[in-house]
Amino acid sequence: MRLGEIIAETFAALLLICILAVVFFLGGKPFWPEHQAKMTILLPPDAMTTGSVKRSTYPNLPDTVDPKLIQPRPVPSP
Repeated sequence: MRLGEIIAETFAALLLICILAVVFFLGGKPFWPEHQAKMTILLPPDAMTTGSVKRSTYPNLPDTVDPKLIQPRPVPSP
């Protein structure tokens, strides 16, 4: 290759790079997506809804049971 051909190929490559850069800049979109942080606003906790409530460790059952309300267990059919 002669010196003139090397210079011509270099200028052709630079021209192609410039044309591609102009096309991308006119398109207006970046090559890769822009990273955006999602922001959340934390409100102060409400004392009435977050107050701790002591729960009993045993179930709250009645002292007496009305026998009229009790129904017999169904018998499975054979």
